[in-house]
Parts: sequence; structure tokens; C-alpha cells
Amino acid sequence: MKTEQSREAWNKGKLVGQKPPLRPKDVWAIRIYQNARAVRDLALFNLAIDSKLRGCDLVSLRVRDVTHGNQVLSRAQVIQRKTQRPVQFELTESTRKAVGAWLEKAA
Repeated sequence: MKTEQSREAWNKGKLVGQKPPLRPKDVWAIRIYQNARAVRDLALFNLAIDSKLRGCDLVSLRVRDVTHGNQVLSRAQVIQRKTQRPVQFELTESTRKAVGAWLEKAA
């Protein structure tokens, strides 16, 4: 006697595992979409792309990590939480503009 009914696997037909990285076309589409919406989201997205930091390190960034006075730095350095190693990264012009706009709006 078979009491167990045949069930479909919960992940049948779904993509599981590591997701493919964003392509440059996708990054620019997100930047343009965010540019029209939220200043903060665009600044954080650009910082994430430029720095390649983990999420926990990105959200723990301070304004003083990427600015000096009222000027947004072209290069920044932070200590990673997981490895306790310093990571240096460059901020592109579009990222500096987005962070500057966010700071102006927050002030």
C-alpha cells in the first residue's frame, strides 16, 4: 500500500544557487531608474558598485569615511568587518555627485 502521495519538489522550475553578476547594462539601467527616484538609494547603490564591499560593511560606512569637510573624496579606505583588513577603493565621478547630492538634501 502506498500512503505517500507524489509531491513536486518546492524548487522545481526555480533558479537556485548563486545568481549571475549584474552586467554593465543592468547597472546603468538601475542607476538611471534610481536617479529619478531616491537620492539616498542612488548614492548607496553607486557606493556598493564602486567599493565591492559586503552589505554589512556598506551599511556601516560613515559620512566621514567618504568625505573630508564638504568635499567627497575620490578615494576611500575602510576596514572590512569579516577579515579585519583595510580595503581601498575609488569613487567614480557619478558616485561623488550622488553622495554630494544626498548630503545636500540631508543637511
